[in-house]
Formats: sequence, C-alpha cells, structure tokens
Amino acid sequence: MYHNIARVPQDVRVYRSLYVSPASFARQLGMLKMFGYRGVSMADAMPYLRGEKEGRIAVITLDDGYVDNLESAMPALQRHGFTATCYVVSSLVGQYNVWDADRLGVRKPMMSIDQLRAWQRGGMEVGAHTRTHVRLSQCDPQQQRDEIQGCKAELEDRLGTRITQFCYPYGDHDDRAVDTVREAGFDAATTTHRGRAEAAPSTDLMRLPRIQVARHHVLPQVAAKVLSGYEDKRS
Repeated sequence: MYHNIARVPQDVRVYRSLYVSPASFARQLGMLKMFGYRGVSMADAMPYLRGEKEGRIAVITLDDGYVDNLESAMPALQRHGFTATCYVVSSLVGQYNVWDADRLGVRKPMMSIDQLRAWQRGGMEVGAHTRTHVRLSQCDPQQQRDEIQGCKAELEDRLGTRITQFCYPYGDHDDRAVDTVREAGFDAATTTHRGRAEAAPSTDLMRLPRIQVARHHVLPQVAAKVLSGYEDKRS
C-alpha cells in the first residue's frame, strides 16, 4: 500500500510517512524482483487470490490517484515489467486532495482523465476509491450507495473501461459498506488491515489486508514486511 511516490514537500506538516521517494520505490521493486516476485495489479492478482493459480506475486496498490504515481511510479514499474492498481477518487479527478489538504498543509494534484488514460495505456489499472474520499461507516445507506456505486459509474463512463477493484478510504468500512461493494459488482476490495492476503476462501476478497510501505521504512524493513510473516502477526 502506497500513496505518494515523491519527495516530501517542505511545507507538509503531518502524514509525511505517506511519501515514498522515487529512488526508494525503485529499490523496493528491485528487491521484489531479486527475490523472484512479480509485482502485479489487483486485476492481474485475481486468479491467484481465487486460488486458480500459484506463484510469487506482490500486489502493488496506490491510493487516491496522485499525478506523481504516473510520473514517478509508472516508469519504475515498467522497467521491471510490473503492473499496479491506483485507486481513484472519482469526483476529484484532475483536482487535489480536498479531504485532507488543510490538515497536511499542501494541495497534492490528482491525475486528470487524460493522465488516467495514460496510466492505463502504460499497462496499469484504475480502481475505485469512492466519489469524495469519505468514511463509509459514517454514511447512511443511500450515501454509501452514491459513494461506492457512483464512483464506479463515473470512472467507467469517463474512461470507457470496466472498473473491478475497490478500496475503502481510510480503511474504514462496516458490513453495510462491504455488502454495497459486493452488490456494485466489484471483484475485490482492499482495507488497511495489516497482513498478507491468502487465497480465498481463507481471505474475504471484499476485506483484503495490505502492507503499508512508508517513507521511514528502510529496505530491510520492507523485505521483512513483504517476505516474512512479520505483518501477519500484527494483523
């Protein structure tokens, strides 16, 4: 689980851990490849998550849809022959991180539709991250449907492709939200619960755990988190 692939702007006050430098990101991808892992998007991972295929894969996800994902993450992914999924806030395409800009002290540019298409042309996947980046457990049923189903519809309409993957903003969800995601026709959904996903039925595909990679994590830490049971024990 990544967010920004960029150096931390000097005026960012909090959540500096959301930034991973392009050089660190590239080293992390190289480490995965060195250990025989293939970095894949959620769509590419589905046969493994369903138990239909076996292999050494690491699913690479990036939350929110920032421009730096296209400019810095995609070239590194392509160099290694990897794919990834970027979860997009549909009503803020081409705008900025309205939900936390004041708290962070910085407006982070989001990919436009043309940039999202370039992301897709580069072999990457676009997923859904609600319409406005809300806490879904705090929404009433109609708001949940609008945020979840509306995001899927908006992205599919503007990109002309099927959107099959969902991510709960802040990792926040309840049973109602999970049911709404399933009813909307998504194949899988990711949370912020710590741990490595196992093939179904061991893992609920609508509540997949992830491993956060943050700015302060050095390469040996990333290796321990991804390649061992370190995160599983903290789930």
